[in-house]
Amino acid sequence: MRHLITIEDLTTEVWDELFASFTDIISHPGDYADACRGKVMASLFYEPSTRTAFSFQTAMMRLGGSVFGFSDPTATSASKGEAMSDTIRMCSAYADAIVMRHPREGAAKAASLFSEVPLINAGDGAHMHPTQTLTDLATIRRLRGTTEGLNIGLCGDLKNGRTVHSLIMALSRWPGNRFYLISPRELALPDYMLAFMKQRNQWYIEVTGLDSTIPQLDVLYMTRIQRERFTDERAYNRNRGIYILSEKMLARSKPDLIVMHPLPRVDEIARDVDSDPKAAYFEQARFGMFIRMALLLRQTALPRLAPDYPKPNPKKPLCKNPACITQTERYLPPLTHKNGAKLCCSYCDAALRP
Repeated sequence: MRHLITIEDLTTEVWDELFASFTDIISHPGDYADACRGKVMASLFYEPSTRTAFSFQTAMMRLGGSVFGFSDPTATSASKGEAMSDTIRMCSAYADAIVMRHPREGAAKAASLFSEVPLINAGDGAHMHPTQTLTDLATIRRLRGTTEGLNIGLCGDLKNGRTVHSLIMALSRWPGNRFYLISPRELALPDYMLAFMKQRNQWYIEVTGLDSTIPQLDVLYMTRIQRERFTDERAYNRNRGIYILSEKMLARSKPDLIVMHPLPRVDEIARDVDSDPKAAYFEQARFGMFIRMALLLRQTALPRLAPDYPKPNPKKPLCKNPACITQTERYLPPLTHKNGAKLCCSYCDAALRP
């Protein structure tokens, strides 16, 4: 694994290596205080972030490394019209690893084509968020002792929830996991994820009710209704507040249920849940720093390699997804793959229309 663009890049062997490192860092943090001394991380956040950005920055500093970057693209040459590929080539000349968040789907895949150093996807639009998935896997494994044979409820905005997409891909590797997809119909899991699950013969059920599903769950993963992903304010207002987890609802759950959330929370988890022993989301956020320390420790040790820079694309992009990175970075070469019988864009995974 050189670049971490999607959780599919993570092999089981690398996951075991990262979890062992994560566990040792928690037990012996002082042993890692200078592990990345002299290493530099580029933090390129084209989209606002608090938890993910701070978690990565803190992780690098706790390893003894340094950080540079931006959290506002309007203060960079991007506002002058600089292509993302040029920004990546420049920053990879200065850094040992790049961490990037971008509002466009497939942006991390595109950026990796131009980077001499390992690139880590910190979220690309509504597409993927693999390091949040590392956090989620570490939390489940540490608190439940296993990542297999679990009943997992995923609740909220499953259409735009990149954390949900990555987590399903990851947990589908282990046997016996069953997914309860809890969402309003207009925020249901996108087609490419349903196709992925069917291709893997993964057990799942789509439901709209949270209260009736809770008693069956071992893990409940709550997500917010993401206002920033809606283009229609009326659609947002129809769905906001549709799921609110309360202490009363938790009374019907299994005694060892863990409640997770990628944060930030809006109103989907009532404050009275915070003091319940089943609430794991703040501990989950802390684990995120430790698993990112393990990841940075591994990735910054990889050698610098000049990529095979792609030739610019002289034609219009194949992908018609308006959120795809190819719609704004028009020079990107067309990359495709098969998802079942469908030909898909390799940047954003959307099916290509003829």
